[in-house]
Amino acid sequence: MINDEGETVDLYIPRKCSWTNKLITAKDHASVQINVGHLNEEGVFNGDFTTFALAGNVRAMGSGDSAVDSLWKKKAETSKQQ
Repeated sequence: MINDEGETVDLYIPRKCSWTNKLITAKDHASVQINVGHLNEEGVFNGDFTTFALAGNVRAMGSGDSAVDSLWKKKAETSKQQ
């Protein structure tokens, strides 16, 4: 819901799984949200991060590690092209 000032005022905003692009329900207690930090050329954290959300069924199938790896590689390729 949006108020008169144009701000979102809902208490619950659903997340989408970064790997399957499906909604993560409120009852999915196995889902995780991971922030992957960005490093500068010297290998020091610079304060920026990328957020990935994984649904519980992705983790239950045992493909969470490969999903995060693939998502990060895709993110790195798109940032190099820009």
